[in-house]
Amino acid sequence: MSRNIFDGILTQHTLFVQKETLRHTHQPAKLPHRDNEVSELSFNLVEALKGHIPSNMILYGVTGAGKTAVTRYVCDQLETKGEQIGRLVNPVLVNCRQIDTQYRVLSHIGNALLEAHEQADIPFTGWPTDRVFSELVKRMDSRGGVYVIVLDEIDHLVKKAGDDLLYNLTNLNAELKNARACVIGISNDLKFTDFLDPRVRSRLGQQDIVFNPYNAEQLQDILRERSKEGIAKDAISAGVIELCAALAAQEHGDARCALDLLRVSTEKAEQEGSQTVEQQHVRIAQAQIESDQVTPVITTLPTQQKLVLSAVLLNEKNGLKNFQTGEVYNIYKQACNIVQQQFLTARRVSGIISNLDMLGLITAKTVSRGRYGRSKEINSCIPTNLDPVEIMIKAEPMFSEVFTNKYRVQNKL
Repeated sequence: MSRNIFDGILTQHTLFVQKETLRHTHQPAKLPHRDNEVSELSFNLVEALKGHIPSNMILYGVTGAGKTAVTRYVCDQLETKGEQIGRLVNPVLVNCRQIDTQYRVLSHIGNALLEAHEQADIPFTGWPTDRVFSELVKRMDSRGGVYVIVLDEIDHLVKKAGDDLLYNLTNLNAELKNARACVIGISNDLKFTDFLDPRVRSRLGQQDIVFNPYNAEQLQDILRERSKEGIAKDAISAGVIELCAALAAQEHGDARCALDLLRVSTEKAEQEGSQTVEQQHVRIAQAQIESDQVTPVITTLPTQQKLVLSAVLLNEKNGLKNFQTGEVYNIYKQACNIVQQQFLTARRVSGIISNLDMLGLITAKTVSRGRYGRSKEINSCIPTNLDPVEIMIKAEPMFSEVFTNKYRVQNKL
C-alpha cells in the first residue's frame, strides 16, 4: 500500500489536549472577571423563572469583552434551572451579522421554536413580513413560557435594516396571550441607539450593562484557565501567556485575540516539532494572524476601493497624518490617471472612505472644526509589521506604478 501524506502527521506528537477550548466559540464552565456582569444579567432574567417579563437590556462593550460568552452562559443556566423547576424558558440567540434582515430574524426565531413533530418551517423568503410576525406570535403562544430573544451584533442590523424589527420585537408582549418575551441586544457600538426611534430606544434600553475591556492580568487568567484544558501540561514556556495577554491588551483587551494567539502559537510550535511553545512562536503567530485578517480583505476590494486605499497609504508615505478627504481625493485622482481608470466624484470617494473605515483598514474620525463645520481625520490602521504596499501590488500588479510615481501633494493649512 502506498504511503499516505497524512500518516506522519497523524502520529506526530501533539501539544494539544483539547484544541476546541482555545477557540472563542467554546463555552467555558468558568468566566473569569465577569462575575458582576453575570450577576446583573442573572438578577434581571430570574424574572423569567417566576413567569414574569424580564426587562429589555443592551449589553455594550468592545469585541472580545465577553458579552456573548456571558449571555450564552447565563441563558444556558436559565434554561437548565427552568427544566428543574418546571418553568418553560426559551432563550433564542440570533447573530445579526449573519441574519441581517427583519424577515430573516423573525423566520429564524419562529423556526427555532419548532419541535420535530410540528408544522413546517417558515420559508427563507416569500411571505409578507406581517405574516411572518403573526406566525411567530402564534407559535410563541402555542408553546407558552417566557422567551429571551438575544440579538448579537444588533448595531449591524440597525445600521443595515433600520429599527422596524426592534419596534416589533419590543412590542411583542402586546400581541402575546399565553407567553411573554424580552429582548437583549449585544452591541460593540456605544452610540448605536442614536439611530433608533425614541419609542424604540426607551423600550429597548430599560437596563444597560457595559463590559469594560480586559486588562493584561485578566487576560492571563483567562488564558491559564483555557490552557489547563486545552494544552499539555508543561508545554507552555515562561512568558508565553504573559506575551499573548500583553499583545491582546493592546488590541482593546480582546480575549478572542488572546485565545487565537495562544492557539496559533501552539500550532506553530507543533509544526516545528518543538516540545514547548516559546515566545518566538507567539511573534510568528501574531504576524500570521494579522496577515490572514488583512490580506484577504485588501485583495478582494474592488479596484476603485483599492485606489482610494492607495491614496491613503501614499499620503502617509508623504509624511501626512490626520489628513482630510480632500487630500485623499487629490492623490486618488492622480492614481486613477496613472492606471487609466475613470475617477469617481468626491461624494462617492467619501462613501468609499466610510466603507474602508468599516472594514478596519483605515480610521475616518469625524471631528468638529467650529465655525468651519465638520471634517474627517483619516489614517491607515493596517498593522505596522505588514507591508500593505506589497500586499496591494501583489493583488494588482498594475499598482506598482501607483506607488513609484511622484505626486503633487497638497500643503497642510
